[in-house]
Amino acid sequence: MQKSEPDRSESSQEPLVFFDLETTGLGRCCEIVQLAAVSGGHSLNLYVVPQSQVQRGASKVTGFSVFKRRLYLHRQPVRTNSLREVLVSFIAFLRMLGRPLVVGHNIRRFDCRLLARDLDRLGLRADFDSSVSGCVDTLPLAGEMLKDRRPPSLRQVNLVRELLGVDYKAHDALEDVRALQTLFSVLQPTPELILKHRFSLDSINTHLDDPPQESCRAAPQRPLSDR
Repeated sequence: MQKSEPDRSESSQEPLVFFDLETTGLGRCCEIVQLAAVSGGHSLNLYVVPQSQVQRGASKVTGFSVFKRRLYLHRQPVRTNSLREVLVSFIAFLRMLGRPLVVGHNIRRFDCRLLARDLDRLGLRADFDSSVSGCVDTLPLAGEMLKDRRPPSLRQVNLVRELLGVDYKAHDALEDVRALQTLFSVLQPTPELILKHRFSLDSINTHLDDPPQESCRAAPQRPLSDR
């Protein structure tokens, strides 16, 4: 966990934490492999060795793979913690910031469902709920704010390119949340709009649907040296 002077340029007086996950896939059996969060100059970036293999499509996009119970990112081993340790550290990060609002892109349909599932499974849901004031998904929020501009895509990487004029290392959770924090400061949504898009984990369906042709059994992976 890194700390520096907090960013006081946010349009909302409420503390904000920008949050993202990288996972083994997109279906109901996917697992967390990376959790990252930033708030101003504070950051958290942690990795987990999943119980299952990273699916080929996800590995191609994120660079994560598992071999002999070790997690690799672009073929380099990364330091990992247990899922419980990662979620407990995330809750401590939130508490340090004083019940912030958790902000992410497309988190209502995916990240928050996965987060809620694992918090429930590990008996940490009450601790999380007491540490936040709510959640906001910037995908529908940006869609409402930019409806007159009609951007070709509401994907975060495209919004960052269009509004900030830069490209960044997408599909790395830490780079994603850093980019989203900057994007949010440019969008400057009103407190009323933030309130409109606020939700809680209790308000979402925690079931994750499998994409077509995806199942819980990942295809076997070749050793890293064969890639």
